[in-house]
This record gives sequence, structure tokens and C-alpha cells, in this order.
Amino acid sequence: MAKAADIGSKRLINLAPDAWVQWVTQRPEVVAKEILLGSEFHWISRETDVLVKAYSATHGDFLVLNELQLRYTAQMPLRMRAYTALAQERYRLPTYPVLVNILPPPSTLTIASSYEQEFLGLRAIQDYRVINLWEIDAAIVFDQPLPSLLPFVPILRGGGEVAVVQRALQALRADEQLNQLESLLAFFASFVLDTPLVQQIMRWDMAVLRESPWYQEIEQRGIQLGLQQGVQRQLIRVLRRRFGEIPHEVEARLEGESVERLENLMDSAIAVHSLDEFLTIISA
Repeated sequence: MAKAADIGSKRLINLAPDAWVQWVTQRPEVVAKEILLGSEFHWISRETDVLVKAYSATHGDFLVLNELQLRYTAQMPLRMRAYTALAQERYRLPTYPVLVNILPPPSTLTIASSYEQEFLGLRAIQDYRVINLWEIDAAIVFDQPLPSLLPFVPILRGGGEVAVVQRALQALRADEQLNQLESLLAFFASFVLDTPLVQQIMRWDMAVLRESPWYQEIEQRGIQLGLQQGVQRQLIRVLRRRFGEIPHEVEARLEGESVERLENLMDSAIAVHSLDEFLTIISA
């Protein structure tokens, strides 16, 4: 049976750091000098964040800030702005931030590639590169090669075919450094193939997936999403009973709100005297 995989982003990128920084920057001359992640960089608290010190003859030393996000959230632009500024302040080097989204977000959520805010005539702007894995051709993983992306092959474009998943599995098993990532490959294969077929391809018990942090994160998010949707539906019912039909735009705006925010809006929906008054509260 395959071992539970350590799927921390640092470990994935460290499989081939030069290939990774060349891919995310689209600069073939860039090389990775060092992965900067330790206790001295205490503001990075999760394994999804990896800071790489890179070098090119044209630009000299600079930082590549990598954020691997299971699913994009509305908070990511602010997070990218904060992390980029902190990295640049800590190391005094130009910083190239990259957001890698693994799974597509809800259709109502637009993925932003920059943070922008204007307050009292002052503007804050932070651009960052966005890479959506479902838009990346699976062939690039084998052609370049990009071993860091092998576990994600099933969810890449064209990667959901049995033959492609088998090819990724063979590549993992052929390298002692990579073979512990089998369970991560199986996990993402289960998104596009039936479980019995994945079991047949992998030839081991799929219960190992439950040991994966990815599985646990999705399970927790599923619980949270169910709670959020329940409160949202209840709020919409309250609004309809009080003010009649609700514009679709209002429902769409509620989808991205937290459970705590929805509960506060529920109190407001009961207290306000008109739908316009409620809309003012949402926009505050």
C-alpha cells in the first residue's frame, strides 16, 4: 500500500526548484538559489506558502512568492498584497508573487490577478501572476518536465484520461523521491474518474486518501460550505417574506459571505424597514 504523502508546497517545489521558478516566471534563464521558509519567517503559517530566492543574469537576485491555494477565495488578493510586501521588506529584494489555484472556484466568484484599493485619495495596488491548474495542458508536465505537478495531472487539461493518469503514476513510481506522492495523485484522480477505476489504476486501498491533508481540508470545507449555504438560504427566505422577490444580484453577493457575516445580516434583515436599507448595509 502506498504511504501517506507529505504534500506540503515546499516539498513539491523542492522536487525541481529550477524548473518550477522557470515555469511560474516564464523565464528560462532563472535559477532557484534557496527556498526561504523557516522560523524566522513567522508570518508564513501554512504549508501552502513558499518563498524562493531566485536569480537571473538580467534581474539579479529576486524572490518568487508561491501561494498554492486549493480553491480561490475572495480574500486572496489582500493576502497576496500583504505577503508580497512582507517578503520584500524582510529580504529587501524585488518580489514576484504567484498564485496557483488548484481547483476551480464557484462560478459566481471571479478570480482577480491584482489587489486594488483607494482610500482618501490614496491608492494601493499589487499585481500578481495567476496560474489556474485546470487551464494548464497535462502534456507540459512530461515535456518540460515539471515533476512538482505530477500529482495534479488528473485535474490538468487533458489529464483526466486513464492513459495519462497511468503515465503520471509510472513517473512517480520510477523515482524514489516522488513515489510517496501516489496518494495525492489518487486523490485528484478521484475528481475525474470513478473510484473503482482509480483503485484499479493505483492497485491499493483508497482508504489511504483519508490520511491526506488535502482530503481533510476538502472535507472541512464541505462542512463549512454546507453551513454557509444553509444560513444563506434562511436569510433569503427572510428577505422574501419581508420584501417580496429579491434581485438575483443580491443572492449572488451573499454567496461569498462568511457564516458570521450572514448571521449578522440576518439580524439586519429582520430590523430594517426596506430592501434598499438592507442593500446599504451589504455595501458597507
